[in-house]
Amino acid sequence: MDVADLGLPVDVPSTALFTDQYELTMLQAALKAGTAERRSVFEVFTRRLPNGRRYGVVAGTGRVLDAVENFRFDPDVLGFLRERKIVDEQTLAWLADYRFSGDVWGYPEGEVYFPGSPIMRVEGSFAECVLLETVILSILNHDSAIAAAASRMSSAAGERPLIEMGARRTHELAAVAASRAAYVGGFASTSDLAAGFRYGIPTVGTSAHAFTLLHDRERDAFQAQVNSMGRGTTLLVDTYDVAEAVRTAVEVAGPELGAVRIDSGDLLLVAHRVRQQLDELGATGTRIIVTSDLDEYAIASLAAAPVDAYGVGTQLVTGSGHPTCSMVYKLVARAESAEAGAPLVPVAKKSTGGKTSIGGRKWAARRLDEYGAAEAEVIGTGAVPAGLADRQLLVELIKGGAVVAREPLDVVRDRHVAARANLPLSATQLSRGEPVIPTEYVNGRSGSRPGA
Repeated sequence: MDVADLGLPVDVPSTALFTDQYELTMLQAALKAGTAERRSVFEVFTRRLPNGRRYGVVAGTGRVLDAVENFRFDPDVLGFLRERKIVDEQTLAWLADYRFSGDVWGYPEGEVYFPGSPIMRVEGSFAECVLLETVILSILNHDSAIAAAASRMSSAAGERPLIEMGARRTHELAAVAASRAAYVGGFASTSDLAAGFRYGIPTVGTSAHAFTLLHDRERDAFQAQVNSMGRGTTLLVDTYDVAEAVRTAVEVAGPELGAVRIDSGDLLLVAHRVRQQLDELGATGTRIIVTSDLDEYAIASLAAAPVDAYGVGTQLVTGSGHPTCSMVYKLVARAESAEAGAPLVPVAKKSTGGKTSIGGRKWAARRLDEYGAAEAEVIGTGAVPAGLADRQLLVELIKGGAVVAREPLDVVRDRHVAARANLPLSATQLSRGEPVIPTEYVNGRSGSRPGA
């Protein structure tokens, strides 16, 4: 996969500078101390879900794999570090040969997660693992937040398709990642051509109000669009008077008109009026698409409206009020020494203020109730209880530095649908509440949670 596939500017040859400076200064100090090569285990988790959310969605895993694979320090990057005197020459020499050679395990992309879920585990030397903290967190925090919002919106929409159209509301590179995450969360298409090009997501789009305003008459704009795109196109009908526009649209395109789009006003009321008008004009197959600052609550409020599809922008790409998942990347175990085969010992942050963590290399499994629905997220260290052995969640993503788990985006999307369907029905409620299933810790920590 080349740089363009990562959503990077073409003049950036690697992901190595998508990092915070202190990761490099830690590396330098560890190299001098002789501790850099100690085998270490880092885990990505969140202490809590965003306020009111019932579940999280793992998204961005595929982008993480690409980022790790392309994390290397080429001459230009090394020159920048040398010029700024960020690290010394010994560290620069070490970085010149950097290639991640460790192992990465994680929840498969599209899976759901809960507080404490070890959604990604990175193993290798301290030196090679610590450098990946920022790039992994930046991807997972952003993409998982967007996917969670998308999941809530797709649940509210039911069988009606959702169009992602938020590119103009965020950074141009974030927009591509947001389109991908939205597709994982259940959206059907995107208006962003870069996302379609890089990830194969279906793309859609016809015209904006500017196209209508360009022409002397609304009829002329509709006729030009139909002449260009055919009768199955979508005509935007709220530039002037909606009822007049709908009448004109059907006169121009005939009853074969594909769809009309409504972008303002009381969408519930207007949709009912437009549906009645279309039917009276014989355009019974013409669909109604609504846009205009929708979120999951607005979508749910339109459940009884004769709406066929929704277009969502700002609220989606900003995580519908929660643009990050507050995931952290913590060292949970490290070897007693840098000697090969030295045993791992658990380590954990014990500071006050709700930022404690639980040490040890963890496994995770989802326990089911008698009806086959998820009832608890079970996390532990050591041996996995026999009853949970076939319910483990982590899969191998990178082995010995080589990616072993790339998969098509449609597989990820289908996995999320299945994972969400396996949760209790209350998971789809939009009202605020606690996580839909509890997190339980075994090995003497049953019922406890990291942080508060």
